[in-house]
Amino acid sequence: MSRLRVAVIGCGIGRSHITEGYLSNASLFEAAALCDLDPRRMDDLGDAFGIARRETSLDVLLADDGIDVIDICTPPSVHYEQILKSLAAGKHVVCEKPLVGSLADLDAVMAAEAEAAGRLMPIFQYRFGDGIARVKAILEAGIAGKPYVGTAETFWRRGADYYAVPWRGKWKTELGGVLMGHAIHIHDLMNYLMGPIAGVFGRVATRVNPIEVEDCVSASCLMESGALVSLTATLGNQDEISRLRLCFENVTFESDHAPYSPGAKPWTIIPANEAVAAQIDALLADWQPVAPRFETQMRLFHEAIATGGPLPVTSADARRALELVTAFYHSAETRSEVTLPIGPDHPKYRSWLPAGA
Repeated sequence: MSRLRVAVIGCGIGRSHITEGYLSNASLFEAAALCDLDPRRMDDLGDAFGIARRETSLDVLLADDGIDVIDICTPPSVHYEQILKSLAAGKHVVCEKPLVGSLADLDAVMAAEAEAAGRLMPIFQYRFGDGIARVKAILEAGIAGKPYVGTAETFWRRGADYYAVPWRGKWKTELGGVLMGHAIHIHDLMNYLMGPIAGVFGRVATRVNPIEVEDCVSASCLMESGALVSLTATLGNQDEISRLRLCFENVTFESDHAPYSPGAKPWTIIPANEAVAAQIDALLADWQPVAPRFETQMRLFHEAIATGGPLPVTSADARRALELVTAFYHSAETRSEVTLPIGPDHPKYRSWLPAGA
């Protein structure tokens, strides 16, 4: 397959998609166009990377047969409409997290995706990197054994400068706080490595910033495997780390603590004994390094489009992430445990936003 021509919609996180995902895979992609409502920001990005085409209307790009992929990097509240319009136009779609603003919207997107010519890939770039890829290989080989417990921590810092961006910190535009915009990555990794969540008891609080949404959360989760997991996040830490520690029957894993790329560097891998260590060494003997974040996710996206094979991240993965968000908010509101999966009969299926938001 020839290079895919990409239009990046939104020039904030879109810059990282270009620098890490498309320029690093220049034989596979061309960043062919930019779209943003802020011409100055668009010009800054376009001038930096030599992208001549700049539009303020998504519809213009959807009508262009020369654009193969729409990469949505806009505020969360507009994702749903932009995804549906892009799929209806026959485009492949890449979309930043959170994919949409409710499970009802996500199920509608999945139905549209099933009928569309193009394919949809949500962004969960933390899944990719040499460290996490080694851990995933050990788990898939069955070496780790039964999962026991896990902890997932997102200890970041955000203040007034971050919330000076008008759409942040508000229910209607950001759709949530630390749970939605920050910890969603580490929580996705917990699902990715330890399997689906069966039950959640969560609490949320706004303690750090004068905003509408939460900036501190904690939860106790029961995994489908029977393992127990704790989730904690804050935007009031004095430094920034992301950390997973996973205890299995035969191996304990701990992530690198880099806040925005915990999968990149080698993880701490502690085997139960020499026999397990020998199995791991044999499995990884001919290991080929895996590039981090967007570089690998976009490369695998191109491979999936070219071959018709599985996408590296799917809308089903995004649904699991938003199920946790939905359960978390409902549990905090009702002070009760919430069972997953969540279907159309759940009171927050159509919106997890609080009444009046």
